[in-house]
Amino acid sequence: MGARPSRRQVPEAPRVTLATLPPELLVQVLSHVPPRALVTRCRPVCRAWRDVVDGSSVWLLQLARDRSAEGRALYALAQRCPADDDHQDEFPFCALARFCLRAPLGRNLIFNSCGEQGFRGWEVEHGGNGWAVEKNLTVVSGAPSQTCFVTSFEWCFKRQLVDLLMEGVWQELLDSAQIEICIADWWGARENCGCVYRLRVRLLDEYENEVVKFSASPNPVLQWTESSCRQPRPRSTCGHVCTIRDHREAVSVLCFGGKDPGRFR
Repeated sequence: MGARPSRRQVPEAPRVTLATLPPELLVQVLSHVPPRALVTRCRPVCRAWRDVVDGSSVWLLQLARDRSAEGRALYALAQRCPADDDHQDEFPFCALARFCLRAPLGRNLIFNSCGEQGFRGWEVEHGGNGWAVEKNLTVVSGAPSQTCFVTSFEWCFKRQLVDLLMEGVWQELLDSAQIEICIADWWGARENCGCVYRLRVRLLDEYENEVVKFSASPNPVLQWTESSCRQPRPRSTCGHVCTIRDHREAVSVLCFGGKDPGRFR
């Protein structure tokens, strides 16, 4: 009788899954996941993953992968000025997570800056016929929307509160005075109507006390002179361009105002 082949199966090697990875390797793996997916998809998986996402190590690794000059400088700054997460009950997620999610540096922190959503996010004060939102008469390159706010023949003001902590900047980073806040705005006149423009910026502390203020009041544009857009950079009483370098406050208030010099409807 011939010998039969053995039916015994070779035992499979144990599978390596993310659940079996030691914490230090799990941090390395999850650091390659985009920030929003880390919070919305990975964090709810289990307690171990939640602890990784809520910690700072995975977010520091994400910052370290940006090899640009700005990225290297920010990573070094994050190491020198570690975030204190004592206020995590007030703000969701750790400070570095909020920073990576919101990416506040290098972007416009003013909500609805061109009026593409009407007056949403703005506190407005109407004068004359009041504020309006219209299409740009000329294309403004790089603008998020080709719409603009339009004033009337009496002073019109609009204000917006920008909370730097809610936008993703952590308090220790503000205290380091190593980042700059630049305030600028586009303004212009119709060809058949001049305009007067003002810009006010106030830096407030956590108790809403005014700490620093800046302003810009460019020369009025006369009727029939031009219809192009300008970009003012507000100056303080000392005459410095409004690039805020040494700041330790968390909130700024921006007030934009304008009017027509004549009585137009």
